[in-house]
Amino acid sequence: MNATPALDNEVVHYRGGRIFTAAQPQWAQSLVTRGGRLAYVGDTATADATGGITRTVELDGALVLPGFVDAHTHLVSMGMSLQQVDLFDAVDLADLQDRIGAAAQADPTAPRILGRSWLFAPLAGRSPDRHMLDEVVPDRPVYLTSNDVHSAWVNTAALRELGIDAHTPDPIGGRIERDPESGEATGMLYENAALGLMRSFLEQTVTDRQRDRALAATFEHYLAAGVTGAVDMGLGEEELATLERALDARGGTLPLRVAGHWVVDRTSSPADDLAQVHTAAELSLRLQGPWLRVTGIKIFVDGVIDSCTAAMKEPFADGSHPDPIWDLQSLAPVVAAADAAGLQVAMHAIGDEASDIALSALEHAIEVNGVLDRRHRIEHLETVTEANVRRLARLGVVASMQPVHADPAIQDNWRAMLGDHRVERGYPWPEITSAGATLAFGSDAPTAPYPPLPNMYIATTRRSATAPDLEPNLPDYALPLADALAHATRDAAYSCRWEGLTGQLVTGKAADFVVLDEDPFTAGNDSLLRAQVRTTVVGGCER
Repeated sequence: MNATPALDNEVVHYRGGRIFTAAQPQWAQSLVTRGGRLAYVGDTATADATGGITRTVELDGALVLPGFVDAHTHLVSMGMSLQQVDLFDAVDLADLQDRIGAAAQADPTAPRILGRSWLFAPLAGRSPDRHMLDEVVPDRPVYLTSNDVHSAWVNTAALRELGIDAHTPDPIGGRIERDPESGEATGMLYENAALGLMRSFLEQTVTDRQRDRALAATFEHYLAAGVTGAVDMGLGEEELATLERALDARGGTLPLRVAGHWVVDRTSSPADDLAQVHTAAELSLRLQGPWLRVTGIKIFVDGVIDSCTAAMKEPFADGSHPDPIWDLQSLAPVVAAADAAGLQVAMHAIGDEASDIALSALEHAIEVNGVLDRRHRIEHLETVTEANVRRLARLGVVASMQPVHADPAIQDNWRAMLGDHRVERGYPWPEITSAGATLAFGSDAPTAPYPPLPNMYIATTRRSATAPDLEPNLPDYALPLADALAHATRDAAYSCRWEGLTGQLVTGKAADFVVLDEDPFTAGNDSLLRAQVRTTVVGGCER
């Protein structure tokens, strides 16, 4: 990972381009960096007159943007997923089986086969079953994580390795799919059966060296895509230890800025739930640097729509109506404790009932704790009532959403599971901003592709970045380009309390920016699919 270091005595003038500041004024001609900060942003004549310039970079008309801040990602998991079998574009079951079989043949000594990003649609209505995987890999465990990461499909050998049989109880907040006649596990694991039981086992098979390599790969891919900061929404002991090893190895810096949320899992003990909040509070006090911060907690209030595990006010099309992972009675004291400790609370809430529960828990915290400096968030908000959009804004809660989840290429199953009027208000970004709430964009990698420019294409067109010829998904919810970019830079930085540090190209803030080889403001939104990052600068350091 080559980089030109930012020297304390180096003053660099970037000139001759179009600079989108995500601030007011919105545009500038030049910027000057000194010691990792923006010493000046404005017109070229004034920048030319700045004393002490040691290097000039001619932009040749290129577009400069604030560095993208991925407001919701999973850094180590993303790096690990890059090494797994990619099933995202499998066209049918046979194609998926061929890919798994080919991976097994390519590495006969691999103890298990790992795959990612499979979708329900290619199965053409068939339910995923362990026998489908046994047909191609009967002798080794196969673990396939779904595209939304909230369910997993495994073969018989994997169930055996996990110790799952007809007598294994469902974990709290999870479900092991079972044959209705025999009671045997079918091979489908939902929510905490996948996120907890399976993930905990697989993490024990990974070495620190593998995690370190995975994190390094994530950093490399992010920098190449123009990402200069990220909010990790899945911190546990192993993930945090990996980040701290990277921080120590680089003398107290990282290739990009990282803020993290400590995952709080629901247990059978309210005292244990609160103990996790206490751990997060201690970590937050210890880790508050400009490169690595623990800023809050993450709670999964519900699941996802694609596997019918989201908490909805009305049943799914198949009649199922699951409970949330956290009910309000269990959630409220945890949120209040985190709020009192000054932690940001980020709650995964996809279903309209889940967002209602999350907002009620925040209202309880405000009532209990009184006036505080708060910056809480709700993640995803794929379905949310109009009343709760207004409540979100009134409470000052950040809506953390991911344009890529609205890609028409992955919407067929999503829409089919709802099957009614609710699909007409999916991912209602303009409603949220019109109500006065802050909207922050991220990717939720590895559940979805991480590159921000294609995600900006989806945000501005509601079309698919992978299949642009598909009909747009509720095109009235598309955003202007300047707004979408601001949500992915300025507002994403605000979402993790970085507004004083990064997210805008303003004098005094960090020199975090990206140079593109094409300007979508002049070339049109379609150019977001072909534009390339020419240079990424983090803290004045050219990557």
